[in-house]
This record gives sequence, C-alpha cells and structure tokens, in this order.
Amino acid sequence: MDISTAALMSIIALVILVAISCINEDLNVGFLGVGFAIIVGGIWGDMSGAKVMNAFPLSLFMILAGVTFLFGMAQTNGTMEKLTAYSVRVCKGNTALIPLIIYVLTSFVTTIGPGNIAGCALMAPVAMAIATRVGMPAFLMTLLVVGAANGAAFSPFSPTGIISNGIIEKMAPQLGIAADSLNALAWKVHFNSTIAQGFVNVGGFFVMGGWAWIKAQKGASLDIDELAPKPEPFNNAQITTLLMVFILILLVVVPGLPGIKGTLPVTLTNMLSNVGSISFVLSIVLMLTGYGDSKAAVKVMPWGVIMMVCGVSVLIDVMDQTGGLNFLVDIIGSVAGPVTVNFWVSFVPAVISAYSSSSGVVMPMFLPMTPGLVELTGGNPVAIISSIDVGSHLVDTSPLSTLGALCIASAGDHEDKGKLFRKLLIWGLSMSVVSGIVCYLFFGVLGL
Repeated sequence: MDISTAALMSIIALVILVAISCINEDLNVGFLGVGFAIIVGGIWGDMSGAKVMNAFPLSLFMILAGVTFLFGMAQTNGTMEKLTAYSVRVCKGNTALIPLIIYVLTSFVTTIGPGNIAGCALMAPVAMAIATRVGMPAFLMTLLVVGAANGAAFSPFSPTGIISNGIIEKMAPQLGIAADSLNALAWKVHFNSTIAQGFVNVGGFFVMGGWAWIKAQKGASLDIDELAPKPEPFNNAQITTLLMVFILILLVVVPGLPGIKGTLPVTLTNMLSNVGSISFVLSIVLMLTGYGDSKAAVKVMPWGVIMMVCGVSVLIDVMDQTGGLNFLVDIIGSVAGPVTVNFWVSFVPAVISAYSSSSGVVMPMFLPMTPGLVELTGGNPVAIISSIDVGSHLVDTSPLSTLGALCIASAGDHEDKGKLFRKLLIWGLSMSVVSGIVCYLFFGVLGL
C-alpha cells in the first residue's frame, strides 16, 4: 500500500497525539490537534492555516455547548441531585432491589442529558455510600454504575451521543443514509450500546459475586429514611427545570415520530432543528426567571472535553484530505470481512481507549473510517458504528478512566483502594478483548 508523505505525516501526528493523551492528561489534545493539523497541512498538505481551521466542527461545538449549558443549570440548582435522591427511595428498604434501582436510575439520568461522566459523578457517591451500608463490594457497584452510565451514553441528548451523531451526520451522504432517518439511527445506536454494554456489565456483576450477594439479601430490609433520607420537596426552580428537561425530550422525540414530519409549523422546526438549538431556547426560561445560575453553569460545563473533540476532529479532517485516513482503513480492511470487521473496529479502539479519552479522542478518530470500511469489507454501517462506539467505551471501568476513578474516589473507607484499583484495571483491560467478541456476535453474527 503506497502512502504519500502528507498522509504519513498526518498519521504520525495522530499517533503522537494519542500517545500524549495516554501519558499526560494535563495537556488538552484538542488544542494540540489543531496545532498539529496546521503544521501538517501547511508543510506537507499545501493547505493554509485558515483552510485547516475551517474544518473546526462549529455545529457540533454549538450543540454540545447548548446541551451542557442547560444541564449545567440543572446540576447547579440541585435538580439532578434531588431527582436522584427521590429515585433511590423507590426500593423502600428492600436491599435486594438496590442493584436494579441503581442501574436503572443511572441509565435514566445519563439518557436524559447530563451524559456518562456527569451521570457517574452524580451517582457514584450515592451508590458507593449505599454499597457500604448494605455490604456490597465496591467492585460490583462500579460495574453497575459505570456499565449503566456508558451503556446509556449514546442517548441523542447526552454529549457522547451528540458527538457520535454529529460525525454520523457528516458521513451520512457517503453511507447512503437519508437525512430524515438520522434521528431513528441515533436511537438505534443508543439501543445497541445499551444492550451490548448492559450484557457485559450486568453479566459481570452476577458472575463476579452479585448473584451470591442478592441471594444473601433474601428477607433483608433497611429503614429507607436511614439509607436514603427524604430530601426537601422540589422548589419552584427545580420544578421548572424538570419541566424544561421534559420539554427537551418531547421536542427531540416527537418530530421524528411517524406521521409528525411536515405537520409542525416551519417557524417552530427552524428554531428547534436539533437538540442544541432546543437547549439554547429552553435555557432562556431558566436564565430570565432566575431559576438557573448561568455563571455557575458555565463553570461546570466540560469545556476541556468539548475542545478535545473539536480539535481532534480538525486533525482527522486533515488526515482525511491527505489520504492518511484511507491508509488506516486499508490496513483494517486487509484483515477483516463483512462480519469480522466488527471485532477489529471494537478491539482496536478499546485497546487505545484504555489509556486515552474515549469520547474525546478514540471515537472521533475511528468513526470517520466507517464509509471506507463499508466499501472495503461490505460490512453493515450501523453495525460498524455501534462496534466503534461500544469498543471505545466498554473499557471505561478501568481506574485509568474518569468513570472508574470517580467510583474509586467514592468507595467507602473500609475498602482496600489498592486492591480495588487492581481489580478494576484487570477488568477494564480485559474488556478490550471482550468488546471485540461481543460486537462480533451482537452486531456481526446476530445483526442487531
């Protein structure tokens, strides 16, 4: 396989970028990505710096900013925390129901918008405190919390789902995907992720001691007010925030339902064309009523991750224009067929993701390869997309990831943190192989 100097240098730049992201989390690889892209494009690609910077995904940036700003206000005014507290009380002291409640609640919180990192940050302290109280090992609770958060991470409302769907929308013409089917495809990818990651993590929970723990809880109960004290009722600001979140979900889901398209006023569909624009409109209500603190919300927005995704995308665009992306596609395609490609595009991202950012680096790096892989291997585009998404995130139980680290930090004082670190590291790294096998079976053989 021949490769031009420009293509080779773009690949080298990407390798350096990934290596830096693995060994130094203090350096934002998004900014490095833009800088590397300008250097590669200017020296070897005959591209001006202005042309390179035009590849910055402005639409994706605005969507991420809108959604994270709205949920930043929901987080800082106490709405999400209080919603979690009320939801935990559903088990009513029946300790055997706790794993189910935690898993469903984490999935729900992640799905409605905050995303996997925020969802895990919200749930980990609560879940680990409950685990300590009911005698559940922190390792098992981590599988539930991280598994649920990452499984639901590809919701069209959450940052990770928005990143994935933004890249998919850009590739849609090459894949023959109609614009009016993108919403349904987004939910399909979300479903695939939930099923695959749920199968692995819930299965792991039962196999690694969860089933024995549940059987030991037969007939056991606790005072629910001691386990999860009843919070104060929702105040006006929190009720309004919940209403805004409900309207957000409604305005994203309803226009995509059969028979709805074309029936809504054009002025409405113009304003509410995507989840980002809807979020900006709804944010106005919280800001002008004083129910949302915009300054506090801006401070908790994940600016580092947003810039990481957008900056890496600029380098990927340069790599695509110089032929570097096609070279990587050819390498994977040379060892893969229409079914086995799902193993490779899950396994390889998973190995890299164990040490690098799943949503910010690995997923944006591999998703643009989908059209080339479909053409080369004859694989199913939705299956390949799902495999890349699942593979790049299934390893996040590792303590080297933000989610795993959050759970370790929240574990009870009685836990041996060193032992917990080692168990999660072994589990997380093993997920690179497991993800390849699961994606091969679920999306390749079974064709989900």
